[in-house]
Amino acid sequence: MSSIPASSARAQRPLLERLLIRPREYRHPHAWLAFRMIAGAWNVILGILLLAYKFYWIAWIPLAGAALIFWIAYYVQQHAADRVRELERSRDQVVDDEAARLRRIERDLHDGPQAQMVAVAMKLGLAREKLTGAVTGAAPADVARALELVEAAHRGAKEAITELRELARGIHPSVLDQGLGTALTTLAARSSVPVELVTDLPERPSAATETIAYFCAAELLTNVAKHSGARRATLTVANGAGRLRIRVGDDGGGGARVEAPGGLAGLAERVRTVDGSLQVSSPLGGPTVVTVELPSRV
Repeated sequence: MSSIPASSARAQRPLLERLLIRPREYRHPHAWLAFRMIAGAWNVILGILLLAYKFYWIAWIPLAGAALIFWIAYYVQQHAADRVRELERSRDQVVDDEAARLRRIERDLHDGPQAQMVAVAMKLGLAREKLTGAVTGAAPADVARALELVEAAHRGAKEAITELRELARGIHPSVLDQGLGTALTTLAARSSVPVELVTDLPERPSAATETIAYFCAAELLTNVAKHSGARRATLTVANGAGRLRIRVGDDGGGGARVEAPGGLAGLAERVRTVDGSLQVSSPLGGPTVVTVELPSRV
């Protein structure tokens, strides 16, 4: 299976950072800081020794190297601090979003299935009274009315079940119980735009990552169907080296932008809560490619 190239993600980083700093340094900052400080100190000592022996023409090399090493260490520390602040901000945002989502679920349950079930109970109560009257010799009209009430209660119960299923699907899609690959296959099959699906999932991500990945893919395919005017789309998912990458492309008109309060901005905010990233390439005239990268384990 083909995997998703990371070149588009790397291209978003400054050139000097791409040349001098490896992404893994952010995952082990203390070890790399100690290594850089030792290397920088050694370069300073070497430069001083060269100056002491009057090798002025070459002493600048280790001293310049030390300055570069110390600058990189400072840059990594500052960048790490910025990432922590961004994660804290995203965490606060997701807490607020989850609280609002819980309130919405509570409201939907109150106004939807709960109201339906109350109506069902009332109709069944009236039907019981009518049927009780029929047993004791009531008019046939009461029996007909009781049947109408039972039929209405039956319809209401089915509608409440449907609403409950929809609410449950919004909390956690049951299809994910069978794995992300199966869930995405179902998602692609339901799309109104033909979708070519390619998956490379040698191991299963964590449940939280799977859920976020599924909703990202669903949102992106919905955007393709609603806004792009595309005739076909591609959905590529690969899991490796501790990262899960989702790429959705289409042959539509392009022009997609990450702008608040749009759907892509909300999606970018959501993936940042788990230290993920979202990149969009969508020139006017197309094609559009959106790449989401998430940690495999959250």
